[in-house]
Amino acid sequence: MSLNGRYSIGILLTFVLLAASMLYSIPLINLFFKSKILTGEIFFYNRLSLWLVLLLILIYNFFIENRSFFVWEDRKYPPTFYFGAVIILYLICAFGGAFLNGIIMLLTKEKLSDKILQISFLFKNNYFLIIFTCLTAGVIEELLMRAYIQPRIEKIYNSPALGIIISAILFGILHSTYGTVGQVVVPFFIGIVFALFYKKYSNIKILIICHFMFDLISLMIMNFVDLKNLTLLNL
Repeated sequence: MSLNGRYSIGILLTFVLLAASMLYSIPLINLFFKSKILTGEIFFYNRLSLWLVLLLILIYNFFIENRSFFVWEDRKYPPTFYFGAVIILYLICAFGGAFLNGIIMLLTKEKLSDKILQISFLFKNNYFLIIFTCLTAGVIEELLMRAYIQPRIEKIYNSPALGIIISAILFGILHSTYGTVGQVVVPFFIGIVFALFYKKYSNIKILIICHFMFDLISLMIMNFVDLKNLTLLNL
């Protein structure tokens, strides 16, 4: 099989495993623990399953692709660039996401989904779960959606635009499990912003830090304020 063929299978495998983890891991974990409710412990294992997905893709990359996980070598920048890039990316995502959510809420009268409201109660003063959830989202999603999928799509089709757009679409679709239009549109927007940055600057560490910070601030807001008007969360 050609390298592009192995890349295609790897992309499909990554998306299927991530989707399966988000859709089915909680019911399976509930079944294992003989529980009918979502608890902090079960949600922790749900996030842990995403690390298993990363491990499986690393194994596929090592044994099947037989190439470096990073198609694009990470570039090094001075600390001031890291700081400035994280702040700018965060502001773009936060204000852009808020603007898009405002439009969606105006057009659809959409509120937070029951699933997000249910999950929000798990984070109340559970700072370990908050940090672990944010770390998981930042590391797993950036390594798989940006570092793994985006450059491989570009290689297959010889098109940077398709790498950016398709990776962002997949990123948005994966967040559809939260049950609202905003939870697809905002992650798609963030996916575009992050993919453009990764294409230009080729530094996944900055994206991991920014993703972590974005989710951490969102979850801390969830922890302290009424959630009825909060729709920025990107888990």
